[in-house]
Amino acid sequence: MKKWTVSRADDDAVKKITSSTDLPRLLAEIMSARGYNDAERLAEFFNGAELSDPFLIADMRRAADALEQSVDSGELICVFGDYDCDGVISTAVLYGYLMSMGADVVCRIPEREEGYGLSEKAVREMAEQGVSLIVTVDNGITALKEAELINDLGMKLIITDHHQPADELPKALAVVDPHRSDCHSPFKQLCGAGVVLKLCAALDGGDYGTVCEQYLDLVAIATVADVVPLIGENRVIVSEGMRLLKNTENLGLLALMEQCGVDPASMNASSVSYTIAPRINASSRFGSPTTALNMLISEDESAGEYAAELSRLNALRKEAESAIFEKIVAEVDSDPALLCGRVLTVYGKGWHRGVIGIVASRLVEIYGKPAIVISVGEDGTACGSARSILGFNVFRCFDFCRDILIKYGGHELAGGLTVSAEKLPQLKEAVEKYAESACREMPCAEIRADKLLRGADITPENAASLGMIEPCGQQNPEPVFALSGAEILSVLPLKNGEHTKLELSYDGARVSALLFRQKTADFPLSAGEKIDLMANMTLNEYKGSRSAALRVIDYRPHGLKQEPFFAACSVYEKFRRGEKVPPELLKKGDPTREQLVSAYKAISGGCTFEGLFAKLRQSGINAFMLRIIIDAFCDTGLAEYFPSTGKIVPKQPASRVDISRSDTLKALRALI
Repeated sequence: MKKWTVSRADDDAVKKITSSTDLPRLLAEIMSARGYNDAERLAEFFNGAELSDPFLIADMRRAADALEQSVDSGELICVFGDYDCDGVISTAVLYGYLMSMGADVVCRIPEREEGYGLSEKAVREMAEQGVSLIVTVDNGITALKEAELINDLGMKLIITDHHQPADELPKALAVVDPHRSDCHSPFKQLCGAGVVLKLCAALDGGDYGTVCEQYLDLVAIATVADVVPLIGENRVIVSEGMRLLKNTENLGLLALMEQCGVDPASMNASSVSYTIAPRINASSRFGSPTTALNMLISEDESAGEYAAELSRLNALRKEAESAIFEKIVAEVDSDPALLCGRVLTVYGKGWHRGVIGIVASRLVEIYGKPAIVISVGEDGTACGSARSILGFNVFRCFDFCRDILIKYGGHELAGGLTVSAEKLPQLKEAVEKYAESACREMPCAEIRADKLLRGADITPENAASLGMIEPCGQQNPEPVFALSGAEILSVLPLKNGEHTKLELSYDGARVSALLFRQKTADFPLSAGEKIDLMANMTLNEYKGSRSAALRVIDYRPHGLKQEPFFAACSVYEKFRRGEKVPPELLKKGDPTREQLVSAYKAISGGCTFEGLFAKLRQSGINAFMLRIIIDAFCDTGLAEYFPSTGKIVPKQPASRVDISRSDTLKALRALI
C-alpha cells in the first residue's frame, strides 16, 4: 500500500486567481496547491516563458564561431552522441543542421557495450578517419583524459552536455553546459537536445525561428524521454514541439508513429513517453543506436524499414523485461521474507543489462520499496541498476558501499553499479547496513493528490479544462484527485476481466472509474461497499456527448487509517529482520484463537491482503497481526500468500492442523 497525501489550496489565493483570471475554480485550486499563488507565476506558467538568448550559456559564442570556421574551411566534423533517446536525437539534430550549412560532417554513437561517452578507442578511430573537429552532444563534460588525447592527436573538441560538471573541465575549444558555475543562462534544466537546439540557434545568429521549425518536434521528444522537469523553457519546447509533431515532415517520425498505431494529431507528452521514446531506446538495448539515428535522418522510404526494425527490437525489449520481472516476482512469491529487507536486492545470471533498470522501476511500483536488480555475466562481473523512492538516496548508498564496488554512479532516485559476482552477498549486506543507518524508518512510496474532489467538481467542463496544464511530466504531473467514501454501485469486467470498471455514487454524482490492469476476479470489494480512490479525471467523448470519468491510480477500502497501518507493517518487517522490538509492540501481533478462526473463515473464497484487512478491522486485527496470521497459515499449509498481487489462497490440509505449532507464532511468542 502506498502513502496518500492530499495537498491543500490557499483559499484566499484561489479567490484572487478566480477573480483576476478566467481560470476555472478547479484549475485555480490545483495551481494554488502546487504553489502558484500569484498572478505573475501563473502567467509565466500558462503563457509560457520565452527561450532565452542562446549566447547566455557559457562558451556558446566560442562554440558557434569554431563550428562556423570548421564548416567554412571544409574540415571533417564528427558529431559524437549517446545511445539513449536524448543522445540519438541530439546527434540527429546537430548532424542535420550542419548538413544544411554545407558542412562535411559525419556522426558516431557508441554501442551500449562500448559504454557511455568518449573513449580512447573511439577517439583514435576518429583520428584515423580524418576528423578535425569532434562535437559531443549529451556527453563529454567529464571526459578529461579523452580531451587530452584529442589535443595530443591534433584534433579539436567542442563539448555540449547537460550533466553536472566536475571541478575541472575538459580541455576544449568550448564547453557548453548550462550547469557550469560560470554560466549565466537563466534556465539550467535542458536535456542534451535542448542544449543542441540552442547551439543551432547560435549558429543562426541567435534566432530560433528556422531551427525550431525544423527540429523542435524532435527536441520535444528528447525532452520528454529524458525526464527533465517540464517547467520553464522545457515547457515551451514540449508545448510547441507537440504542436509541430502533429504535422511533422520527418519521415522517420511519421513511420514510427504508424508503427505505433497512433494518430499524430493525438500525440502528447504522455503518449510520446510510452510509444516513441521506448522504441528509440530499444535500438541500443537490443540492436544498434545507429538504427534509430538512421531512421531520424532518413529522407526516403528506408525510414519505414528502420521504424519497423525499432518496433521489432522494442518487442524483444518487452519480452526480456517481462521474463526477468516474472522470474523475480516468482522468487518473491515463493519466499516473501525477501520483502522484509529495507531494500529489495535481487540478482540473476545472464539477465539482459539493457532492461534491468526498467525492471527495477516496476519492482518499486509494486512493492513500494527501493530495488536493485543485478545481472551476473559469464566473466564473473555483475552490473546493476537501482531505483528508489523519495527519502532513500541511491547515490549515497552506493558511495557507502564503494569499497565493495568496481564502479558506481547515479543520483538520489536512480543509479548503476559494477561489482564482482563473488561480492554480491557482501553488497546486499552493506546495502541493508546503510539503509538501517540512514533511515530509522524506511520511507513509503507516496501518491500526492492535488485536491480532495467533490461530486460537483466531476463535470466534462472541468475535465476538459485540465488540458490547460499540459504538457505533463516531471515536476508538472497530470492532476491527481482523492475521493473519500465513494459507494460502489457495480463492478464490471473489461477485456475478459483483464481490466475493471466501477460505477460509483460519490457526493451526489454518478461516475465511472476505470482500473487498468486490475483483474476483476482479484478486485477485493463488492457492490454496496465504500471505497477511497486516487485518480486522474478524464474527458470521454462519444457520438457528440461528453462526460467526465476517472482513471484510478490507487484504491483502498474506505476509512482505512494509513499511519497505524504503516507503523504496524514496519514492526512486522523489523520482527522478520531480527531487529529488537519492544515486547509491548510484539504483543500487538499475537492473535487469539478467535482471531485466527475469524481470519481463516474470511479467506475461504480467496482474497487480497488489503481486502482481508478491511474485513477484519472490526475484529481488533492490526496489519502486523494480520501478517503474523498469514505467515502462520502458510507455515502450517492452510494458505499460500503471493506478495506480488497480495492474494491469499486457502489450502485444504491433509490432516488436522495445530496452528500453535507454526514457526512464526513460536518465534513471536518466545520474544514476548
